[in-house]
Amino acid sequence: MLKYPMITSDIIYTQLKTVIDPELHINIVDLGLIYDVVVTQDEALQPFVKITMTLTTPGCPMAPMINTMIKDALFSLKEIDVNKSVDVEVTFDPPWTMDMMTEEARAELGFD
Repeated sequence: MLKYPMITSDIIYTQLKTVIDPELHINIVDLGLIYDVVVTQDEALQPFVKITMTLTTPGCPMAPMINTMIKDALFSLKEIDVNKSVDVEVTFDPPWTMDMMTEEARAELGFD
């Protein structure tokens, strides 16, 4: 049984929608940058969040800033210690494509 059952991947996704890509000005969820969110517990029954994501390009200069913005967005969840209980893994497999964006994001960027 989860000690903090109110921390779910849906709640994490909601928080991640507040993270706006500094160059494209669209949230990272609608851009399709978030591949997976898994919430588990550590040995002390504290929530642990693993976020698997990508960037629009492998050499994206905003990577450190986006990582900080993700942790800032999760900071408001008092059950999570963002310094110990959040792991952001960046992968380029599969590589990001514009098809990964939501219809709303594509429309906002003028691709539809």
